[in-house]
Amino acid sequence: MRGTPNTPDAPFPRSGAQVETERLLGALAADMREYAIFALDADGRVTSWNAGAQLIKQYTSQEIIGKHFSVFYPAGLIASDYPAWELRQAAAQGFFIDRGWRLRKDGSAFWAHVVITAQRADDGRLDGFIKITRDESEAYAQRERSDRRFTDLFQLAPAGIALLDRHDRVLDANGALCDLLGYWPHGRTAPQLMHADDPRTGLVPQAVAGDPGSEPISHRRLARSTGEPVYCEVRCSASVDYDGNRFWLAVFQDLTEQQRRTETLHFQATHDHPTGLLNRRGVNELLVPLLSSAGRDVGVLFCDLDNFKRFNDSLGHDAGDELINLLAERLRNELPSSCTPARLYGDEFLVICSDLTACDGLDTLIELVSDLLCTAIPLRDRLINITASIGAATAPEEGTTADELIRTADAAMFAAKEPGRDRAAPPAPAGGLALEEDLRDALLHDGLQMHYQPILDRDGKILLAEALVRWPHPRHGLLSPDVILPVAGQAKLLAELDRWVLRTALREASEWSSPHGEAPGVTVNLAGLRPESAHFHSEISSAIDDSGIDPGRVVLEVVETVLVDLPEQPRKMMRRLNERGVRFAMDDFGTGYSSLARLKDLPTQLVKLDRRFVVGMESDPTDLGIVRAVIELARGMGRTCIAEGVENRAQCDLLNELGVDAQQGFLYSRPVPDAALRALLAAPRLMPVE
Repeated sequence: MRGTPNTPDAPFPRSGAQVETERLLGALAADMREYAIFALDADGRVTSWNAGAQLIKQYTSQEIIGKHFSVFYPAGLIASDYPAWELRQAAAQGFFIDRGWRLRKDGSAFWAHVVITAQRADDGRLDGFIKITRDESEAYAQRERSDRRFTDLFQLAPAGIALLDRHDRVLDANGALCDLLGYWPHGRTAPQLMHADDPRTGLVPQAVAGDPGSEPISHRRLARSTGEPVYCEVRCSASVDYDGNRFWLAVFQDLTEQQRRTETLHFQATHDHPTGLLNRRGVNELLVPLLSSAGRDVGVLFCDLDNFKRFNDSLGHDAGDELINLLAERLRNELPSSCTPARLYGDEFLVICSDLTACDGLDTLIELVSDLLCTAIPLRDRLINITASIGAATAPEEGTTADELIRTADAAMFAAKEPGRDRAAPPAPAGGLALEEDLRDALLHDGLQMHYQPILDRDGKILLAEALVRWPHPRHGLLSPDVILPVAGQAKLLAELDRWVLRTALREASEWSSPHGEAPGVTVNLAGLRPESAHFHSEISSAIDDSGIDPGRVVLEVVETVLVDLPEQPRKMMRRLNERGVRFAMDDFGTGYSSLARLKDLPTQLVKLDRRFVVGMESDPTDLGIVRAVIELARGMGRTCIAEGVENRAQCDLLNELGVDAQQGFLYSRPVPDAALRALLAAPRLMPVE
């Protein structure tokens, strides 16, 4: 009796296609002994077995026919249903190709290359599978040895090496590259490895498709984990993986120390040793490309200290060198960013400006440099008054050379030294350190005074009064903020001055009253006591509490250029003061560089339109357009708009027509002492002074 179809001994019914397939396999068997070729039924049971299959897998045909082909797979693959998944892939796609570990009869594993082809009957029904397996264990072992040698060399190489895919993503990196960067870059793209100053983006060359090619040697700047730049020589070349996919090898040779030595030598060659400013060679390197640019908005100031020899003769050359270094430091720290100072020889300085427009023109720059060089310098327990002669030159036409420009400025400087000619700008105000000491004493002993300028609404009612400091100096008379603030800034007294003004103004304003309604508020300008200081909130709160004034009557004015760059923490402190009722005004609006987005987020309730636009709006359509835009912007954002510097009836009427909220200026009142302001508050409305 034959066994039932479900027993191992029972023959499986075979279709005509299977019989024909087996006949062809038999004919090819003699030439394909290196391949295991066998047939499976639709369920994956073995139905035929060739000699190559017996040689590779060690089973005889009697032992294997009828068994499920999963006996060739490791237990882990069987548990994951991998054999059945392979058959489903072959049935769906017509064939399936795979590589992986398979088992022989004795349980030993070998690396197999597998092809499974689906067989279908004439009616399209799945009839079974043909499976071809090749033992590639030796080839796999060779590849493993090759990979091991590559890995060892990869890790032992002293230069940094990265493997990248065609999308510039790091697949692997050796230890040298990790040490170079300070982190493991796996998974990052090449642009993410680059320093912000690197002019290019990726590493993988954009070569012609199909041409592995190589990238010429290039110099790149990578970024360490600390943000420092790493200067590298980079070689990049393409290779192909076992699966035919291209990858790229990039080798990084660290040149950072070499670059630093080069930069040090270049700095020494182009800079003056005592001061660190540019020397004549450095000036030429800077000027030549500036003069060749299209704009050529370039200016040069040639500066020579007056009678410098007397300092060396009276104080000694060491003191003279110390004085030169102090002046060089002032130039380096206080010139605009578009200006570069240089020292040519002895007491001769040069200032190169790459953008005169950004400095408000040549005359403004000359005035600034003169203020820096014509000053009083404390030196060895003495106050040394310095003056300088300044000559200026600009590039009048294309083709002007650096030497020609310097010679022209030099000639202008000598002309300024001629008797009877004015200096480029007057020396610093007389007094120097003595004036600073006087200001310290005035702050200590309440030697300053407060004046107030009213701010009126459209009906002439005084809403606020701006606090303005005055200094009744015993020798120089009544000094205004235009004199006081520079002295305070030079003496580092701005914050102390702000504290005195704030406390005095709040104390006096707390006693104001008006028979026609609520007492007006007081606005205080802050220059040294700024929102980003650590104790800003506590100092403002303390001044308010000590004075007893209603916080809702307090307005603090801060210039636009300070407000727009404030980080979040100072803004938070401002908002806490807002919650108490304190308001902030953005002073000099329109003269800075704030964006609408920044203005929207700032905790300011008032906007003060700068006086320069108010003065010019009658004759200049541009100023008129700015005034109109600021008023509408303030209204749209719910801010109160105050126009400063209103001096005549025409300006007043035009501002009212444009819809400004409030005005202040000489048309209504000059700044007056506290007692005079109280008299103004007695009137129901303040009339213009005709």
